[in-house]
Amino acid sequence: MTLSPLEWILLGIFAGATIIQLIYYWIIFGRLAFYKPPAEINDSNPPVSIVIVARNEYYNLSKNLPLFLQQVYPDFEVVVVNHMSDDDTKDLLNDFKIQYSKLKVVHITQDLNFFKGKKFPLSLGIKSASNNIVLLTDADCEPNSENWIQSMVRNYTPGVQVVLGYGPYLKKNGFVNMLIRYDTLMVAMQYLSYALAGFPYMGVGRNLSYTRSIFFAGGGFTSHYKISSGDDDLLIGQIADKKNTRIEVSPDSFIYSEPKISFLEWVKQKQRHLTTGKFYKVKFKILLGTFSITQILFYACFVLLLFFSDAYYIIAGIFIFRFISQLIVQKKVTNLLQEKQLLIISPLLEVIYILIMPIISFKSLFLKSVQWK
Repeated sequence: MTLSPLEWILLGIFAGATIIQLIYYWIIFGRLAFYKPPAEINDSNPPVSIVIVARNEYYNLSKNLPLFLQQVYPDFEVVVVNHMSDDDTKDLLNDFKIQYSKLKVVHITQDLNFFKGKKFPLSLGIKSASNNIVLLTDADCEPNSENWIQSMVRNYTPGVQVVLGYGPYLKKNGFVNMLIRYDTLMVAMQYLSYALAGFPYMGVGRNLSYTRSIFFAGGGFTSHYKISSGDDDLLIGQIADKKNTRIEVSPDSFIYSEPKISFLEWVKQKQRHLTTGKFYKVKFKILLGTFSITQILFYACFVLLLFFSDAYYIIAGIFIFRFISQLIVQKKVTNLLQEKQLLIISPLLEVIYILIMPIISFKSLFLKSVQWK
C-alpha cells in the first residue's frame, strides 16, 4: 500500500493527536478515574462557616437554606449575604434567623463601584465568617446529604488549605440536560485530575472550600476585581498548589444545582464562565488548550482520512485504540461521579461538544463583563 504525501501528513497528525490524547487520558485523567481517597483524614471536627451570597433568591433560599442549616456537624454557622435584593429575601432571612441560631445574615444595600459581580458580597461574607474554614455554595444549590460539611472538612489535614468539590446538575429529561451534565462532567474531570496531578487551576463556586487565612494572605479578589466572574477559578489558580490542595468526590460531598432549561440559556451561561479563561496562567492555557486542540485534530483527521486514504485498517486501529482507552477512563470517572447514564451516549456528546465549544469559546473572548445577579 502506497500512501500519498497528503495521506502521510494526515496520518501523522492523526497519530500524533492520538498519542497526546492517550497521555491525557491515562496519565492525567486516569488519576481521577483510579482515585483512592487518602487514608489520613481530619476527624477533629474543626468549626466551619458556610458562606452563601444571594440576590433576589427568595424561592431558592426558602427551599435550600434549611438543608444547610440542618447539616449534621457539631460546630458550624451559615453566613448569608443578602446582596441588594428587592424581593422578600430580607424578610425570609429574618424569619429564618429567629428559627435557626446558626444563621448569620449580612445585608448589603449599596454596591462598591470598583468591584464587579459577586466578588464584593462574597468578600464581605468571608470577612464576616467567624471560623477559619469556609465552605462556599450558592442559593440555588442543595447538598446531596446532611453530611456535606463533614465530607468536605475531613480533608483539612495539616498543610491543606483548599478543598475542591464536585457540583453536578440535576438530571432532567431532554438532550440539552444531557449536554449540560456532560459539559459539567468533562470540566470536573479536568480540574479534579489536574489538582491530583499537582496543577490545581480552578474549582466551582457552588462547592468549594478554603481557609480565610489563605484567602486574605493571597490578596482575595484584588488582583482581578475588575472582572465580574472568576471568584472560583481565578482565585484557585492564585492560592492553590500541589501541597495545600485536596479533592473530595464522595457522594455525600456533592452539591446539586438546577440546570438551564434551554440550549441558548446554557450557551450564555457557558460564555460567561469562559470569559475568565483568557486570564489563566500560561501553563494552564497550554494544558487545557492542547487537550482541546488535539481532540479536534483527532476527529478532523479521522474524517479526512476516510475520504482521502485507503489505509482503513491503520485508521480504524488508531481510532479504536483511542476509543477503548477513553471509554475505560470515562467509565471509571462516570461511576465515581455518579453519572453512569452519560457513558453510553458520551461518544455522540463528545462530537457535538467539540463542534460547538470552539464557537462558544471564541465568542466569549468578545463578551463584555456582566454584573452578577
